[in-house]
Amino acid sequence: MLNFSLAAFCAFLLGVSKSGIKGIASLIVTGLALVYGAKNSTGILMPLLLVGDVFAITYYKRHVQKEYIIKMLPWMVIGVLIGVVGGQYITESLFKYGMAIIILFSVGLMYYWENKKDKTIPSHWTFASSMGLLAGFTTMIGNLAGAFSNIYFLAMRLPKNNFIGTAAWLFFIINAFKVPFHIWTWETMNSTSLQISLQLVPFVIIGLVAGVFLVKKIENDSYRKLILLFTAIGGVAILFN
Repeated sequence: MLNFSLAAFCAFLLGVSKSGIKGIASLIVTGLALVYGAKNSTGILMPLLLVGDVFAITYYKRHVQKEYIIKMLPWMVIGVLIGVVGGQYITESLFKYGMAIIILFSVGLMYYWENKKDKTIPSHWTFASSMGLLAGFTTMIGNLAGAFSNIYFLAMRLPKNNFIGTAAWLFFIINAFKVPFHIWTWETMNSTSLQISLQLVPFVIIGLVAGVFLVKKIENDSYRKLILLFTAIGGVAILFN
């Protein structure tokens, strides 16, 4: 009962995250991994992510900035493919500590950008490509791409709703792309995992409704600070997974 309660709470947080309160993916992944195991939890999480994605792309459909999707998507696809092949050779501890270090360093860099007087937006192609590759790789390995996409969209200084709407479409495409690999390559999605996912869907829906309410209450500047804070907390949380 305790395990299911934790899983249900994680599903609720996923709904909150998909409706706009970004940066808490690490907490969700950590909680589900504790209940179902690191690898099995990725297959259980996939349908829940897609439920959240469909809601988000529908609700925020008028706020999509396609040019940022075009910049990020090809690199994320490459990152996913690298993750499919190379993920099996990376130890869990190496991945965990590497992710935490990269996320916390990136958050520190973003904090610096947020507070410096010169608000120049990074325009070199290497910024989008590096964030895209890292996002694609980490989303395949552990559904943890949010930290890197958050950093990218924050650096682009997208307003709150544009941030959410653009990220929603980007992750809907990527998550749909990942499904065949979870079914036939890693075999983490099957009838058993789908049954568990279906039990958790109602909690995702509750989280989606709650998240929409919360997003409306948060000002744009406060939203940016909140994303940075949650992303940093998520980076630390990975260390305890």
